Amino acid sequence: MALYDLHDQPALDSPVLVVVLEGWIDAGFAAGTAVATLLENLDTYPVATFDADTLLDHRARRPVLHLVEGVNTGLSWPGIELRAATDEAGNDLLLLLGAEPDHQWRSFTEAVVELAQDLGVRMVVGLGAYPATVPHTRPVTMSVTASTDELAAVSGLLRGSLDVPAGVQAAIEARCSELDLPAVGLWAQVPHYVSGEMAPYPAAALALIEQLERTGALRLPKGQLAGEAERTRHRIDAAMANNADHLNLLHTLEQRHDEQLAAGAAEAADGPLPSADELAAEVERFLRDQGTEG
Repeated sequence: MALYDLHDQPALDSPVLVVVLEGWIDAGFAAGTAVATLLENLDTYPVATFDADTLLDHRARRPVLHLVEGVNTGLSWPGIELRAATDEAGNDLLLLLGAEPDHQWRSFTEAVVELAQDLGVRMVVGLGAYPATVPHTRPVTMSVTASTDELAAVSGLLRGSLDVPAGVQAAIEARCSELDLPAVGLWAQVPHYVSGEMAPYPAAALALIEQLERTGALRLPKGQLAGEAERTRHRIDAAMANNADHLNLLHTLEQRHDEQLAAGAAEAADGPLPSADELAAEVERFLRDQGTEG
């Protein structure tokens, strides 16, 4: 039984497949904001819809009930879909969106890669973000996962060696590697003190789109992300300005970042840092209270 319904067989010219599935690490809602920006500013159309009843646990991802004066007017169900678009330079791309599957990861992975091959995909690029001990006053650091050593090296991004829990994006990347289909994961580092979902971090979303452009040879819209990133920077500055402990932590992060940059190393060392728990709670509370001001 097929895991998806194919709505259209578009004539695409070597598209890039961008993978952004909700449910795994997305600090500061960076990947979600990046893909929302693309959807708002590109004309997209559905290519395939995956079988949500088979792939998703609806008790974990419940549909939204729409009530109007007590009347059930319908439900919005979580799903997974593949959409097509053209970038600002006329390049084709595909967007795999929706919820990360709860079941049948291997079958889902096989179906996604099969679709990618059928549609002539030249590269698969996943987007994500994770909390890191980095300062908000410096450019966003990006790290990479890749299907080959060559792709990882040519990216010029931070490369780590460690064992971590994986999302389905990693399974897709690994299957692409087996089939010699280039695949890359782009990961933005978000300051650990502003990485919660209550405090979206548009600077990381902007960095993801800019790196996606470079990696996939695309030209993509940025929407209002630059202005939102600047306003968020000022709001975080204001939240920290009157607390000496918070400023000391920030200066420690800045110094370490600058030293590593000067030494040609992008990754933070494993040495201890002052606790950021209080700082994280205060900054997130400040941003939440401010709403959209600034």
